[in-house]
Amino acid sequence: MIKELPVEERPRERLNELGARALSGTELLAVLLGSGSGRGRSALDLAQAILTGLRDEGGGAGNLGGAGEEPALSLLGSIAVHDLLRHPGLGEAKAGRVVAAVELGRRVCGARNQRPVIRSPGDVSKLLGERLRHLDREHFMTVLLDTKNQLLASDLVSVGSLDTSLVHPREVFKAAVRRSASSVILAHNHPSGDPTPSSADIACTSRLAEAGRVLGIMVLDHVIIGHAGYVSLRERGIGGLSAGVQ
Repeated sequence: MIKELPVEERPRERLNELGARALSGTELLAVLLGSGSGRGRSALDLAQAILTGLRDEGGGAGNLGGAGEEPALSLLGSIAVHDLLRHPGLGEAKAGRVVAAVELGRRVCGARNQRPVIRSPGDVSKLLGERLRHLDREHFMTVLLDTKNQLLASDLVSVGSLDTSLVHPREVFKAAVRRSASSVILAHNHPSGDPTPSSADIACTSRLAEAGRVLGIMVLDHVIIGHAGYVSLRERGIGGLSAGVQ
């Protein structure tokens, strides 16, 4: 049984200690199953039996482990609950959990592949303009990007006047560090409707750009949203942001 294995060999403990990428497909499936068949077989035994059965049904051969898991795992990606129920010791609850996990992984991958690319201040305006344009208080947001300028997330940092107490580097870069963002774009609205940068906007941008350089997370731009348009501080070459820098 899994509880009889050394702690460092138990799938759930390995997941918690090393992360999901360190586990084999068999171990990941065992974590999903949670328990064995109740016939002296552990969750690891049951997971291996399922993948071995899938591999055999697909005409695969060889040891099940490492790269040898790939044929079975590819078949798992299109399996239904009733297919899994053919495996002894697997009930509807466990089969449903596995199928749901596979579908969730498929949707996560699809969402990643459909992430928009932010190439210009106009893209930022399209992303956030309708959300920010007519608010009666300033909302400061960050747009987090990966190394290809694909959108990772847009996060609300603060609501209120743009000052040092509300827009602190710690709060601005917290999500960027957590999501391993390569760069960020700052954005906020002017309730007056005029997107012209104020002295506070410029000072805040300079301070955050310097903090980003220290952290290794480049501040690409600061886009101010007005009622009928926007202003890019990078395009104007102010706030410590050079025009033309990507």
